[in-house]
Amino acid sequence: MNLQTLKAVMLENQREVERQTIIPRHFNLEDFGNYIIVGIRRAGKSFLMYQRMQQLLSQGIGWNRMLYINFEDERLQEFTTQDFNSILECHMEMYDGERPMLFLDEIQIVEGWEKFARRLADQKYRVYISGSNAKMLSSEFMTTLGGRYIPIYVYPYSFVEYLEATETPHDETDRLTTAGRAAIKSRFADYLSHGGFPEGINLGTNRDYLTSVYQKIYLNDIASRNNISNTASLNVMFKKLAESVMQPISFLRLASVITATGRSVSANSVAKYIDAAVDAWLITPVSNIAAPLSQRESSRKYYFTDNGLLNLFLINQKSSLLENLVATTLLRRFGREQSVYFNSRPTGEVDFYIPENETAYQVAYSVTDLSARSREITAFRTLSASLPCAHRVILTYDDHTTISTATGSIEVLPLWLWLLTE
Repeated sequence: MNLQTLKAVMLENQREVERQTIIPRHFNLEDFGNYIIVGIRRAGKSFLMYQRMQQLLSQGIGWNRMLYINFEDERLQEFTTQDFNSILECHMEMYDGERPMLFLDEIQIVEGWEKFARRLADQKYRVYISGSNAKMLSSEFMTTLGGRYIPIYVYPYSFVEYLEATETPHDETDRLTTAGRAAIKSRFADYLSHGGFPEGINLGTNRDYLTSVYQKIYLNDIASRNNISNTASLNVMFKKLAESVMQPISFLRLASVITATGRSVSANSVAKYIDAAVDAWLITPVSNIAAPLSQRESSRKYYFTDNGLLNLFLINQKSSLLENLVATTLLRRFGREQSVYFNSRPTGEVDFYIPENETAYQVAYSVTDLSARSREITAFRTLSASLPCAHRVILTYDDHTTISTATGSIEVLPLWLWLLTE
């Protein structure tokens, strides 16, 4: 790797950080921690790094003590593991041997990055790493990293962050006034349909932006990174997953749907596609806590990380958008790994169950209809017979009430109001 090119990239990356206007996000980063920041493409991982570097610059810490490099820069296409040490050499030449804290953006592009990251931590450097692949937190990589990095999961904006980014007042006083509540609900309608990617919220052509993000994830982070040549089958699979977002679906069923379009594919290939999409953070599976282990893994619900991406495939399906938003919010709050379930039995299904706090959630556009209300109550009663259920909540588009039953009360909340309880 040419050292002059590397120095030019580092200097230009510095200017890029300085010129960015940052909307602060709610992440608490310790001064003496090393972090590995992961999440879907365009969720704001780089901007979280910018935020941290701008904080340090404002505290009088200069570029002589910080090193930022984005490995997606096309001038670094030839960069290999042998070039990692050149980054430190260049910084020392530019700043008279100063020891920097390192900000390494999209580092997973370089094969073998984890060994360099481990060496930096062992040598007591302060390091911030970002990447768009969940495999960065796999047992394989974490074993190499030796517990020296704290994981940070970055999602697109939460509803609270979305309101802050759009300068919409949303405290308890604002929610009580007619005008304040109307403004929040108007923003909620936009957020429900278009999602929370930071760069897309103020664009007039939001759908075009979301399409470009999807294409980048689908073609680069999933197909290219995993050597999947059958991209047409991959796209059909995502369309089917979007249509089925409220129902569990098996690998075998997905393979059958794809094959019916004239593109033959096996259930094993579908499983590979699903794993790649989960690693790229496009989708996240949720298992049935009541099912046997084999079925729990092979027939799951799949939710899209952002409602805007899901809505690219839908036409007028508010119920799907509501449930997807509840799913992603619970996954954001409780974690992706075995923390959020659904509960499906012949006598009824509960949309989400959180063992950690023994809370069950149903999602319904409205419960004003008595038959819909009765169905949700019956599903809760069935769940309570087999699993501890301290709290029961129905999340709706705009209903707000409490339902009293023989087995306890059920809280009915508008989804927009529940999202403000972070």
